[in-house]
Amino acid sequence: MKIARIETFLVPPRWLFCRIETDDGVVGWGEPVVEGRAEVVRAAVDVLAEYLTGQDPLRIQDHWQVLTKGGFYRGGPVLSSAVAGLDQALWDIAGKTYGAPVHALLGGPVRDRVRVYAWVGGDEPAELSEQITAQVEAGFTAVKMNAAGATSPVVTAAETAEVVARVAAARDLLGPHRDVAVDFHGRFTAASARRVLAELAPLHPLFVEEPVVPDHGHLLPGLVAASPVPLATGERLYSRTDFLPALTAGIAVAQPDLSHAGGISEVHRIASLAETYGAQLAPHCPLGPIALAASLQVAFATPNFLIQEQSRGIHYNKDADLLSYVVDPEPFRFVDGHASRGDAPGLGITVDEAAVRAADRAGHTWRNPVWRHPDGSFAEW
Repeated sequence: MKIARIETFLVPPRWLFCRIETDDGVVGWGEPVVEGRAEVVRAAVDVLAEYLTGQDPLRIQDHWQVLTKGGFYRGGPVLSSAVAGLDQALWDIAGKTYGAPVHALLGGPVRDRVRVYAWVGGDEPAELSEQITAQVEAGFTAVKMNAAGATSPVVTAAETAEVVARVAAARDLLGPHRDVAVDFHGRFTAASARRVLAELAPLHPLFVEEPVVPDHGHLLPGLVAASPVPLATGERLYSRTDFLPALTAGIAVAQPDLSHAGGISEVHRIASLAETYGAQLAPHCPLGPIALAASLQVAFATPNFLIQEQSRGIHYNKDADLLSYVVDPEPFRFVDGHASRGDAPGLGITVDEAAVRAADRAGHTWRNPVWRHPDGSFAEW
């Protein structure tokens, strides 16, 4: 069996899919994308496809080594994301070839269902109550929200009070038996994060995500030592090497993205590394159905898994949503805030190829917004 063809599809709202077909007709799907730079990753996939075409698709680990290390210049979000999607597709082919779900190929399941959380915004608090109520009524036991919009370099008393008020409102609606995670989105400086984390502690967040931008990862040890709240990071870290300093700093939750951090192969290894530091895995995934399917396969086989992000109804999803490109929505039917383990081969989903090809004809040019402070200077988004 050889890889015969590799295609990519730029599909709304902001995703990139890839399709690998073998010479005997087995098809695997992946989701290689950097949000806002999908076209750049598409070009990287085309370059990597030069190597993969004609190769045995079942030599996944060997291909991963060549794709990530075969060039003199390595790493970074574009290359890692291109490899991630191709890796997902190869695992999908392997599962279909062997007639087993990917989690079985990773050593078998350690759980029967995976806890997932829903996104409820938080940049602007006006609809927060309505959104949380809707997710609770849908059965979710955990939500995630942004702490704030654009934030001053040194957080003001008013900004701190607004963050605390938003999270307090969420806690009141959720009660003590459900969880709220709070995303700082790298919008806070280390000094501001320390100030706000102390104020949030009585509200018992499940974790606070990206307290600082990854460029300031060297400041994590001090933040972890000062924080009474568990800290999480990782959506902008792309390898075990990237995660090692964060784990040694003492983060509680590692958040690799299956479409950024080298795919199933590397995230499975990141999870094992995190386990040696007592950290839990909560994969980042505000993306499409293929990325989520890959994330769930890893979650079913990972002992130190905590909770899974998913994008149904997220504010990014305009013109298409999580179920727009799959034939059967059952793998993404969440009951009591959990996804159940299935036994379908590969990634466990059937991609609606006709819908994908039609969507690619329209494509997209999604870009993240650029924010500015009141004085006109650049602000972290």
